[in-house]
Amino acid sequence: MAVQYPVIGHWFSRPNGALFEVVAVDEEDGTIEIQQFDGTIGEVEIENWPDLLLVEVSAPEDWSGSVDMDPEDYVGAKVGDMPKGFHDPLAFLDKL
Repeated sequence: MAVQYPVIGHWFSRPNGALFEVVAVDEEDGTIEIQQFDGTIGEVEIENWPDLLLVEVSAPEDWSGSVDMDPEDYVGAKVGDMPKGFHDPLAFLDKL
């Protein structure tokens, strides 16, 4: 099996099926920062990367794993509804 190099934005699967994305590579510290599908942030030593037996995979279609919302939080919202000012982030400042 060829070693999969850590590339920011790429997704990998562990042998147990757990998915994660590489979010940062710090060559000075020798670490790779990863984000699990459930949103948990972790860190892997660069020297240990080849030992993880990873397979590069496509990004999951269901991106909601890392979003801290339950299905009940979506009740009442119509698909495509956006709050006023969504397209203008500065529109929210005066409402805080």
